[in-house]
Amino acid sequence: MTTDNFKKHTSTKVLQRFLINRFFNTLLGELALIKPATILDVGCGEGFTLERLRKAGIGEKTIGVDFLERAIKIGKEVHPHLDLRQGNVYHLDFPDNSFDYVLCLEVLEHLEHPEKALAELRRVAKMGCIISVPREPLFRLANFVRGKNLSRWGNDIEHIQHWSSTAIARLVSGYFKVNQIRKPFPWTIIVGKKYE
Repeated sequence: MTTDNFKKHTSTKVLQRFLINRFFNTLLGELALIKPATILDVGCGEGFTLERLRKAGIGEKTIGVDFLERAIKIGKEVHPHLDLRQGNVYHLDFPDNSFDYVLCLEVLEHLEHPEKALAELRRVAKMGCIISVPREPLFRLANFVRGKNLSRWGNDIEHIQHWSSTAIARLVSGYFKVNQIRKPFPWTIIVGKKYE
């Protein structure tokens, strides 16, 4: 039993490992500057991001939530020391302002209603949120060039939303003040602070 996310994070392909490591170096660099004590990872999959945070000593209390029961089950086997729970991005089972920072990485592009998800992320965040999405059209182009998803012009079958860096920053700015826009190819990472 596995998931696409698990395959991505355990891939032995050199280029894929390089790109994923570069993504995480950017993310961890931003979090090291912010120094959040409490972190919620929404759409945590099997907990690979939280494991990297743990190894980097970032966050005193971290919780991961994912919609897929299969991902949580695998995550609890692979990372038994992490707090991983099944949940829904539209209805998070936490009070308002529960976490210093909320992470939502590679999730919004899968959602029919990303605005509703952003509103819920804002509700549970005390200080801010970090969001990442594929940077379009580069993400699809990179897939197409490497021969992936050719019949869909490089688009992943599960991606129903597509944003350039400017477009995702515009969307996020309706919910958080955009402090940083980072672009580790082929993703966009938005660091947002909660409006006062």
